[in-house]
Amino acid sequence: MKNKMKHTKNHDINTEVSQQEQDMGHKQDMGHKEHNGHSIESSAHEKKHINHGSHHAQMVEDFKRRFWISLILTVPILILSPSIRSLLGIKEILSFPGDLYVLFGLSTLIYLYGGYPFLKGFYKEIKTKKPGMMTLIAIAITTAYLYSSMVVFGLKGKIFFWELATLIDIMLLGHWIEMKSIMGASQALEELAKLMPSKAHKLMSDGTLKDIPLQELKPGDIVIVKPGEKIPADGVVIEGKTSVNEAMLTGESKPVPKKKGSIVIGGSINGEGSIKVEVKKTGKDSFLSQVIDLVKKAQESKSKTQDLANRAAVWLTIIALSGGAITFFVWTVIMNKDIAFALERTVTVMVITCPHALGLAVPLVVAVSTALAAKNGFLIRDRSAFERARNLQAVVFDKTGTLTEGKFGVTDVINFSDDLTEQEILKYAASIELHSEHPIAKAIVTASNGYMKVEDFRAIPGKGAEGKVNRKHVMVVSPGFLREKGINVEDKKVLEIASEGNTVVFVLIDGELKGAIGLADIVRPESKEAISKLKEMGIKCMMLTGDNKQVAKWVSKEIGLDEYFAEVLPHEKSKKIKEIQSRGLVVAMVGDGVNDAPALVQADVGIAIGAGTDVAVESADIVLVRNDPRDVVSIINLARSTYKKMIQNLIWSTGYNAVAIPLAAGVLYNSGILLSPAIGAVLMSLSTVIVAINAKILKIEK
Repeated sequence: MKNKMKHTKNHDINTEVSQQEQDMGHKQDMGHKEHNGHSIESSAHEKKHINHGSHHAQMVEDFKRRFWISLILTVPILILSPSIRSLLGIKEILSFPGDLYVLFGLSTLIYLYGGYPFLKGFYKEIKTKKPGMMTLIAIAITTAYLYSSMVVFGLKGKIFFWELATLIDIMLLGHWIEMKSIMGASQALEELAKLMPSKAHKLMSDGTLKDIPLQELKPGDIVIVKPGEKIPADGVVIEGKTSVNEAMLTGESKPVPKKKGSIVIGGSINGEGSIKVEVKKTGKDSFLSQVIDLVKKAQESKSKTQDLANRAAVWLTIIALSGGAITFFVWTVIMNKDIAFALERTVTVMVITCPHALGLAVPLVVAVSTALAAKNGFLIRDRSAFERARNLQAVVFDKTGTLTEGKFGVTDVINFSDDLTEQEILKYAASIELHSEHPIAKAIVTASNGYMKVEDFRAIPGKGAEGKVNRKHVMVVSPGFLREKGINVEDKKVLEIASEGNTVVFVLIDGELKGAIGLADIVRPESKEAISKLKEMGIKCMMLTGDNKQVAKWVSKEIGLDEYFAEVLPHEKSKKIKEIQSRGLVVAMVGDGVNDAPALVQADVGIAIGAGTDVAVESADIVLVRNDPRDVVSIINLARSTYKKMIQNLIWSTGYNAVAIPLAAGVLYNSGILLSPAIGAVLMSLSTVIVAINAKILKIEK
């Protein structure tokens, strides 16, 4: 199984649970930070996370500043360089006493200031025994600087200061573009905390209610949760009936009925009834804290992959060192040339081996593809994961809010009456449900083409609602209500809807059963097309859901999935991804809820639906702005095109070495052909231009 370390989102999402979550049971006299109205205690780890994101932004600014300053310094270096002046025929015009010492001084500045990030990176790569791009750049600029400095102070040879300056400029520009395109720090912990309310209505011993900060809650406390409010902690209902929306936490699309003895999860949204809850879990034991822990553990199991340019740089470093050594050996030992000539050829080989275009080959493609993706509604957060998307073999979708719309819709209206039409039955039901805030009620109201005036409306907790419409007693009730009243329904269509796991409510008028309304989480019209295209690409399509098997089977059959996993609890989703990866498949996870976050991190590529929770977005490698599963197909196609461009650019940026290095070494010296540093620079410039143009073509080849 191929693991990875998320780039942007792994900037310390593996921080520990916040102080608020670690110790809700004890009042802390600590500072708080306000975040969208929520008081969140800031732990040292959270501060580390925030500082890391700030540090990343500072690094981008640092590369930007170094690039512009180095570029300004490059202008006089070019003007003062003897080879440039000779090439332009202005050698005598711009010469003045001590001009080479001024050139040396300016070049020293650009070497130390502009070259610092690469020299520092070289030290780190050597220390970890993982040479890469930094090693190649450091060797090239150091060789050019030391050799040119010796020439200024008496050694016979040519000066490479202008090549040193332009190489540093290009590499700084490349790294600036690259870092800017992937910049962004994870905020998943903060987003998780935002799901919790800032206060709780605690029932005091004297029977009064007191609003207390969330961190003061402890197991055993009794809290009142009013309709529409977020539940402040994991607990058990000890009084009242309601339905709770847990979709953002568990992936369950249906509002879950709650009564005395039912378990409720902190962060879920209470429906139409007021309930009294005994707090059972706070801090590290809470559901949200466990989700945080799962995300952290999944990320820690990843290993960071090297990018293509780094892998190319390793080989070019070997070529530069060995090519330089061989060149020096051949000219001094075999050809008996003087040291000055051999050294000049050696330095030319080592400088030319580090092509300017290599520093832009990958970053330019990344920048162009990132911009192209953004225009098409994809936000790339992790470049290496985006690169992996080209090799995907399986895509696992969350159901609720991803393949489906995450909200109820009317699928069927069944008429048991001879004197009413289906639309009239729906209208009677909508008239009653217009006064309810329940998601099922909203779906019925939305489906109806109108409603009538209602009198004496009354909610039947956990069972439905009733009222008078046109002087008729109308009830919209659940199957449980019918069972209580001993009313049996043997209709084939009703049984079919129920067997698929969908919801059925019944309409009674003046005590007589007139009809039934079937409701389900609506399948997105784009889902079937997306699955079909993915299967054409040879990619297996699967689904994870917290819903029951009947619902999962129905959705799977409806859109043509290869496989589905139903009744998957939140903490099991990442395990399912691991199981699929254990088959040897490269896996993408597409989701939108808090419960999807660990699975998004575990997958080789995590793709979040942008309209989902911020937690899912922050845990993903790629964010789809639109709620359109077809964009998964587009992102895979773009990843394949992008990788193709990267390979082409690496070939263009390094390919000329096959010709330039032997010529620089002097292979055709006896034939009168010797590649000068100036001609080598022209070849490098041409390679850079080709790389830039090729990257831009990606905009046309969508």
